[in-house]
Amino acid sequence: MKRFLVEGKTVSRWTILILDLLIVLWSFSFSFFLVKGFEFTLINPVRFSIYIISFSFIAITTLYVGRMHTGLLRYSNSVDLFRIFSAAITFNVIFLSAMLLFAQSIIDNEYQNLFLIVLINFFISTSLLVMLRVAGRNIYQFLTRRFAGKDFVNVLIYGSDKNAVLVKQALESNQEVNYVVVGFIDINRNRLYSYMEQKKVYHFKELPELKKYKKIQELIIVHENLDERSKKVVIERSIRLGIKVVTVPPSSKWLSGTLNRKQMHELRIEDLLQRKPIVIDPSRVKKDICGKRVLITGAAGSIGSEIVRQVLDYEPALLILCDHAESPLHAIQLELEDNFPSAHIEMVIADVRDINRMESIFKTYSVQVIYHAAAYKHVPLMEHNPFEAVDVNVGGTKHIADLAVKYQAEKFVMVSTDKAVNPTNVMGASKRIAEIYIQALNSPDVKTRFITTRFGNVLGSNGSVIPRFRAQIERGGPVTVTHPEITRYFMTISEAVQLVLEAGTMGHGGEIFVFDMGKPVKIVDLAKKMIQLAGYVEGIDIKIVYTGLRPGEKLYEELLASSELTLPTHHEKINIAKVRNHSYEEANAAIIELLNINEKQDSQSIVRKMKIIVPEFLSNNSIYEDLDSAYFDSI
Repeated sequence: MKRFLVEGKTVSRWTILILDLLIVLWSFSFSFFLVKGFEFTLINPVRFSIYIISFSFIAITTLYVGRMHTGLLRYSNSVDLFRIFSAAITFNVIFLSAMLLFAQSIIDNEYQNLFLIVLINFFISTSLLVMLRVAGRNIYQFLTRRFAGKDFVNVLIYGSDKNAVLVKQALESNQEVNYVVVGFIDINRNRLYSYMEQKKVYHFKELPELKKYKKIQELIIVHENLDERSKKVVIERSIRLGIKVVTVPPSSKWLSGTLNRKQMHELRIEDLLQRKPIVIDPSRVKKDICGKRVLITGAAGSIGSEIVRQVLDYEPALLILCDHAESPLHAIQLELEDNFPSAHIEMVIADVRDINRMESIFKTYSVQVIYHAAAYKHVPLMEHNPFEAVDVNVGGTKHIADLAVKYQAEKFVMVSTDKAVNPTNVMGASKRIAEIYIQALNSPDVKTRFITTRFGNVLGSNGSVIPRFRAQIERGGPVTVTHPEITRYFMTISEAVQLVLEAGTMGHGGEIFVFDMGKPVKIVDLAKKMIQLAGYVEGIDIKIVYTGLRPGEKLYEELLASSELTLPTHHEKINIAKVRNHSYEEANAAIIELLNINEKQDSQSIVRKMKIIVPEFLSNNSIYEDLDSAYFDSI
């Protein structure tokens, strides 16, 4: 038996045809005797024989022509059940018609009995043919999983629509998984307690009872519109009950029309934080990029690499990827060779701090559009290394922006951060200074349009809190949170880049575009939810430890300073921040002085000058707080 299953052998189609014929003959005989009250002495053997022979010929012809025997029992589905229903109607109606037209003398006034026999036979034969296929499929699935040595996992499927049925069929026909579909879960009261493919539809409020009595271990949910409130309610309740949530892609994304085990993933915290998909105008973006020579700095980073992927969808004439990190740049090169084999791409290892190297790129490729994503972003590191923050975030930005002006690029889009708003750390202040310079460059005399985009944390970016929490949970904890009240805005990398590209199309020059980041999320709640998703109990299995705010860290991030106002754009998710403008002469002189001070690598002098350029820069939990006291004492 094990060898039969492993080698994938199937029951002969002729065997299935014979089994079908035996079923319908037994069904007809039983119906006949039932109508006669099982009084065998009153039965006319000649009449019964004619009935049986005629019915056998009609039934086997109908079953053969309908190819009922060609389907594999292990893959029987609702389509096969419909074919059985159609075949049963066909051979019963043909038999009844034939008897009434050509065998009236044999019927001998037993019309009523004959009608009754055919009616009973239809229901019995249909039921038995369906049972054969369902039993065959279930036995096969049971045996394959038994011999595979896998334990059964009782699961529910969210939803009671076509997608849910497709998922059930895919799971039951997939030998790679050991799922037993117990039923469906839904909140639509119109479908509650009905049956789909022999499985009951339950209300989500019954989850505790199903967990207890049906031993439900997992909930399968289609990874589509996870932002729907009803779905989130079901997911939250499942997580609290210790039911693992597994997502599958919609059927349109299944590989070769079948659900692959590799496409099934445990629910991630990123899935729960997703919002409604952002809609952008691809025609506007394409007009901005198609046929252009585009440079992306920081192209190997989290944001930069996603800009690369999305820009390539709009068919640039040439895409130049610039980064000083060799291994990550090589990794993105391999990815692009697989996914965009016909794209024109240049991979350049270079540092934005090297003005001569960067100028050679502008000279060689005649860059038209720049997406500047190169930056140092980690707050604690930059707090201890302010000269590097200034060198890259300020000096590097100045180099690229000045070259854009010199070589008359059409557009320069800089990726900034919400930490530039009322900065409390060196990193945020360095990005604010870069914003000031970019804005100051915008002028009617300058061909290049300078645009800044400002947003918060992106989900899953390198070194961010979510990968860190995930690694801590995998190690068994503890999960470290800096403060119980700390909150952050979150956005997916894809979502952020979509808005960067859209903002780039609408900017006339000099704008700082602020993205709608949704509601802030408490980091401790994020940690608790990730612990639950991993199947652990917070405080028992894995503890949360508070470590205190890190140098320069805020409790709450802001997208706008108190003195800033916003103007709406045609996109509901993008606004324009109205900030204080600086003249180019003022900004350039201040930044040149800062860069000169930076060459001496004196942290106190560097940060002091940064605070003069950005008066709202007030250090928090930092060694530079004394500079704020000295500044206020002097005024």
